[in-house]
Amino acid sequence: MDETGIGWIAAIIIGGLAGWIASNFMKSDTGIFMNIILGIIGAALASFIFGMLGVSFGGWLGYLIAGFVGACILLALGRAVRS
Repeated sequence: MDETGIGWIAAIIIGGLAGWIASNFMKSDTGIFMNIILGIIGAALASFIFGMLGVSFGGWLGYLIAGFVGACILLALGRAVRS
């Protein structure tokens, strides 16, 4: 999170928003706490994957996009493991 220049509170808020958007997009019923976790961990995961591909996002919008993509990946992985 240091690379993006956002603080912890902003990371929680943006992570929660990204997790909520991903939860609605993937039609998954997760709670607010899980949305925050999905968004924050998803942003870290997507930033890592995008970094390996040479793509980098910065700022709030980049963190939101990375959080959304990463949370969708985590939700898909969770569904695959459960079934």
